[in-house]
Amino acid sequence: MIEIINKQKRFWIAKKKFQDLLNNLVKIYELQDPVINLVFVEDREIKKLNQRFLQKNTPTDVLSFPLREKAPDGEYYLGDIIISVPTAFRQCLNTPRGLEEELMILTIHGFLHLLGFDHGQGIENEEEKIRKKFIETYHEN
Repeated sequence: MIEIINKQKRFWIAKKKFQDLLNNLVKIYELQDPVINLVFVEDREIKKLNQRFLQKNTPTDVLSFPLREKAPDGEYYLGDIIISVPTAFRQCLNTPRGLEEELMILTIHGFLHLLGFDHGQGIENEEEKIRKKFIETYHEN
């Protein structure tokens, strides 16, 4: 089960596109119906999480909270991806990308962290492969 939650109000989020993106990633990595929460938030909320879990008192673009465990209810909980939409918006201002594409890139990045990929340990190469595949699809739609 994939749940897309939009807790911010400034920017419209095309939830279906992110649902489709995560469903495709689940298929590529051959996961069996994992529970994933993708939550879009304001800077204020992600700053609190960044402070609490990483001791960094600033907003960030994306945080991932991997669980990777089976719960007593039988569901496989992969984890949560939290994205700050205002931070993503500021980041895309200096690139040719639009906000939706930036949010997709952050979703892919967060998903790979849920799988256990980390900075300096292969996430960059894996992300590049996945981004090429999905960003091309994004531009076609």
